[in-house]
Amino acid sequence: VLSVQESPYVMMKKNHEMLEGNDRYEGYCVDLATEIAKHCGFKYKLTIVGDGKYGARDADTKIWNGMVGELVYGKADIAIAPLTITLVREEVIDFSKPFMSLGISIMIKKPQKSKPGVFSFLDPLAYEIWMCIVFAYIGVSVVLFLVSRFSPYEWHTEEFEDGRETQTNESTNEFGIFNSLWFSLGAFMQQGCDISPRSLSGRIVGGVWWFFTLIIISSYTANLAAFLTVERMVSPIESAEDLSKQTEIAYGTLDSGSTKEFFRRSKIAVFDKMWTYMKSAEPSVFVRTTAEGVARVRKSKGKYAYLLESTMNEYIEQRKPCDTMKVGGNLDSKGYGIATPKGSSLRTPVNLAVLKLSEQGVLDKLKNKWWYDKGECGAKDSGSKEKTSALSLSNVAGVFYILVGGLGLAMLVALIEFCYKSRAEAKRMKVAKNAQNINPTSSQNSQNFATYKEGYNVYGIESVKI
Repeated sequence: VLSVQESPYVMMKKNHEMLEGNDRYEGYCVDLATEIAKHCGFKYKLTIVGDGKYGARDADTKIWNGMVGELVYGKADIAIAPLTITLVREEVIDFSKPFMSLGISIMIKKPQKSKPGVFSFLDPLAYEIWMCIVFAYIGVSVVLFLVSRFSPYEWHTEEFEDGRETQTNESTNEFGIFNSLWFSLGAFMQQGCDISPRSLSGRIVGGVWWFFTLIIISSYTANLAAFLTVERMVSPIESAEDLSKQTEIAYGTLDSGSTKEFFRRSKIAVFDKMWTYMKSAEPSVFVRTTAEGVARVRKSKGKYAYLLESTMNEYIEQRKPCDTMKVGGNLDSKGYGIATPKGSSLRTPVNLAVLKLSEQGVLDKLKNKWWYDKGECGAKDSGSKEKTSALSLSNVAGVFYILVGGLGLAMLVALIEFCYKSRAEAKRMKVAKNAQNINPTSSQNSQNFATYKEGYNVYGIESVKI
């Protein structure tokens, strides 16, 4: 039985020097070979292919290398390894039914997690939504103002506390432009307002605005916790199309194997563009072994992506130092098969054994055993889940900045209002004093025979002196 030394399919045991024969090896394919031999009733000797290659045909000499070559030239009886079933291989050897389904995938170095920023509380809604909310707020306020102007039910005469109406015929309307803006803001902040529309048209405007704010606030609240407490990984590449559109991140495959052959033969525009880049890239983006490709990904600081079978990608993702990850979906769909020479009598019993193992769930158990049960990076879906942590000050610092800024703005506006009113009152007092200087007799008579009122009227407060 021929195989290739590749984790987790075939690996040397830690104490292999003290062991002999098949006992020196462990892995998925070792267990699979044992199950196949048990069902087929034969004994076997496990041998590692000399050149360490799976098998490809030289374009010039037409000679096959690797495991395929060993089978073609009669040097092995059967190959149990992660050998991809392809058309060119099927022409020279026989394959069993697939014992594992997979596809070509992209491996990149796991990017650093980005912590939420100062204004991350704005992240639950997109920038476009925030802008639309601002425009909606202004639009609703203007419509409410116009509706209140036109509707006769929003106009009313002022009344005293005892119920008596004013003696003038003037009517007032509470919904000026500033009060309309204040009403809309209070509704959006879920705080309400001290005034409310009286007319049916005004209440319709208020009702639809309340419904709008209910949905927006609920959606925002539902997403807020996730955006503030989760550290997210921002990946520069999400698909093969992303790779093909850029040249900053290099990408390559195994130098001799089905993955390279897939890109060489593909007529799909994206894959053909990727092949054109890979075959002309300098330095070469192809690697001799999977281990070399993984090491290149880890050392490249995110500047190299390795294209390999999804099963191997998932396995390496679960191995320390846990710094690689699979991105995007599979580029194709294929399977691993057990290979035998053309016309071998082993093909039929091996086929039946693979189907039986699949129906009994043995193949799934073997994959879980060597991929996930022996994983070193947590659960098998740990790469896709984000770690939730407690909020820190940096997560909500923007809210405090807005609070301090608002308080400072309020103090500034209050100072401006005070200065403006004081200046206006000073001018009024000066005019009154000049009038008294022009007509002192009238002023003296008023002081002797009548009460007078000295008005300071700062902020509408008057002081009366008898």
